[in-house]
Amino acid sequence: MPSTTTHTKNSRPRGTSKHPRSDALVILKNDHRTVEKLFKSYERASERAYKTMRRLVDEMITELSVHAFIEEHVLYPAAKAEVPEAVDDVLEAVEEHHVVKWQLQELVGLDPEDERFRPKVTVLIENVRHHVREEETEFFPLLRSEMERRRLLELGDELEAMRRSAPELPHPRLPDGPDDHLVPDAVTSVIDRAKDMVASVRSV
Repeated sequence: MPSTTTHTKNSRPRGTSKHPRSDALVILKNDHRTVEKLFKSYERASERAYKTMRRLVDEMITELSVHAFIEEHVLYPAAKAEVPEAVDDVLEAVEEHHVVKWQLQELVGLDPEDERFRPKVTVLIENVRHHVREEETEFFPLLRSEMERRRLLELGDELEAMRRSAPELPHPRLPDGPDDHLVPDAVTSVIDRAKDMVASVRSV
């Protein structure tokens, strides 16, 4: 049963937060909690709940694509520039993001009845949980100890601003970081629309 779900830019509220102003680490942890809820909902779904699985995976794709983009464009560059001890953590995190984006790409439009759909999602969930665990137990505490509260609040503002224009689909062939700005937003929008068209054709 092919997917009929499409991804469109700005299809969900952007730049919203439970708190008027949160620091960068709080914002990113909230993103982690949102994704973990999707993972748990997926794991509770029946093996034949194909529409539910497809919907949940589409939400995972959106949430993780946006999260990776804003983290790579705001937090990681700042951490590299301002916390020398964090450079290795940042480089490893970027590579983990890169792997996850390829996994997300393979799930875009994939028929949930395909025998490889569930294994792909399972491996994706395992990789993301590993990444989150390392960030929250090692990387984020390091930044919390080395960066001033004021700076983390500034980065939080930048994350929320970046969220409003972040792509909702993975782009693993593009640079994993600020160099993405070399590729006009219009180009990524065209790529996203083309993928949506392909998914729509497959659903006919």
